Amino acid sequence: MKNYDDKLRIWECAALAALCIALLAATWAQARQNAISAELVRLHVIAVSDDEYEQRIKLRVRDAVLEYLRPLLKDAKNPEEAKVVIKQNFEGIEAAAGKAAQGRSVRVSLGRESYPTKRYLGFSLPAGNYDSLRIILGEGKGHNWWCIVFPPLCLDAAQAQQVQSVMSREDYAIVSEDEGYELRFKLVELWGELLNRTGL
Repeated sequence: MKNYDDKLRIWECAALAALCIALLAATWAQARQNAISAELVRLHVIAVSDDEYEQRIKLRVRDAVLEYLRPLLKDAKNPEEAKVVIKQNFEGIEAAAGKAAQGRSVRVSLGRESYPTKRYLGFSLPAGNYDSLRIILGEGKGHNWWCIVFPPLCLDAAQAQQVQSVMSREDYAIVSEDEGYELRFKLVELWGELLNRTGL
C-alpha cells in the first residue's frame, strides 16, 4: 500500500508541476501576444463574395483606403495616435472605399478583432486579437484581405524593417522567428489560435 501511495504522490507532483508550467507558459504567451498586438493596427477588408470580380473589387478598396490613409498617418508615432487619426477620418475612409467599391455598400469600424497567423515577407504575426480597421463590402461573405495599416505595410517592400522600428527587440525577434525564437513564436501562435477558437 505504501508503494502505491508513493507512486500516487509522484504522479500528483508531476501533474501539479505540468499544470504550473502550462499556466506559466500561457501567461507568458498572453503577455507577448498583447505586447505584439499593442504595437500594430491591422486592416481587414471583406469582399461581397468569392466571385473573382468581387475579389478584385476588394483589392481596389484596399488600395484606395491605403492611399487615403497614408498621408494622414505619416506623422503618427504610435498605434494610439494612428487610431485617433482613423476615428477622425471615418467619413473619408468610407468615401474612399465607397468610390472604389463601385456602388457596393461599405461599412467601416475600428475595434478588436481575432486574426489567424499571417505570414509576410520577413516576419509573421501570430494568431490573436488585434486593433483592426474593418471594412465590409456588401454582405461581406467573401474572402478577407489582412494587412497592417500602422505601420503602413500592405504595399511596401521594406515590411520587416518597418515592423522592427515599432516593436521591442524581444517582440520583433519573436515575429521574425530569429534563431532561438521559433519555439516562442509557436507558443504565442498556439495560444492565439486557442483564444480564437474558444472566443475568449
